[in-house]
Amino acid sequence: MQRFRRFSRYLSVLGLLTLLAACAEANLAVETTKVITRKEPDVSGPYKIGKPYQVKGVWYYPQADYNYNETGIASWYGPGFHAKQTANGETYDENDLTAAHKTLPMPSLVRVTNLENGRSIVVRINDRGPFVNNRIIDMSRRGAQLLAFEQNGTAKVRVELMKDESMLLAAKASAKGGDTVSPPPAAAPAGAVTAQALPPVGGATAPAAATPAKPVQQSAIGAIQTPQVTGQVSVVQVKASNIFIQAGAFLRQANAQQLQLKLSSLGHQTSITPFMLNQQRFYRVQLGPIASVEEADKLLQRLIDNGHPDARIAVN
Repeated sequence: MQRFRRFSRYLSVLGLLTLLAACAEANLAVETTKVITRKEPDVSGPYKIGKPYQVKGVWYYPQADYNYNETGIASWYGPGFHAKQTANGETYDENDLTAAHKTLPMPSLVRVTNLENGRSIVVRINDRGPFVNNRIIDMSRRGAQLLAFEQNGTAKVRVELMKDESMLLAAKASAKGGDTVSPPPAAAPAGAVTAQALPPVGGATAPAAATPAKPVQQSAIGAIQTPQVTGQVSVVQVKASNIFIQAGAFLRQANAQQLQLKLSSLGHQTSITPFMLNQQRFYRVQLGPIASVEEADKLLQRLIDNGHPDARIAVN
């Protein structure tokens, strides 16, 4: 009888081990499936830059500007556009990490950093816009959530085009047709690029691009897969920034001083700031700082209505 009980316990233990092994095998299968089915950026649309176009009397000139690095105001769009067609022929999904830009190639990858809280993510450009109030990028609803400005509706941001990753994405999309794409680099990052502390916002010269924290592995172009848009949020160090209205920029300081005098009647502080562009010194006339995006929108419209159509919102 005792021998039978020991044999029964042996069978019970053996059954438990078999069950645990089966569970482990099932979990491994699930994890393997997750890796195999990992979602890559949708490049169902062809590569597209597009010709110059006009919206509400303003002309826009799309181009492959791989040095693009700008600050400004971001907005987001979602419910009213969900499931509609984007400018490059894709179906817009407000829950994907995509964005609209007025001139960058589609698709492109850009890093967007919220200058108010330091949150930074990578999104894919697949649409045109925004065309109101001088915004520089229109994020998807999910992008706005990750950058923590969905409730506010707008945020001060920096938008940096990721050159090598964008060229690789363009090369893949161009296989589906569309505009002519520049040849991709002979080698490019195979891993994710980590955002670093931002350079000072504003100043006399254009800010330098962020430098990767660690050396990035290089590999042959044929072995590189589509860059991933993972939704990972980085938190970077940002400096305080303010909103201004840039009323104009001039080669001659006297012309800038003339415009500054003309704008003094608007009741806002005006300033003239020199900056270098293409090895030439310009003089920028700005109003501000301005307390809020709403106030900046009103002042911008006032300037446009009074004969300054090139005025724009700036974040310094």
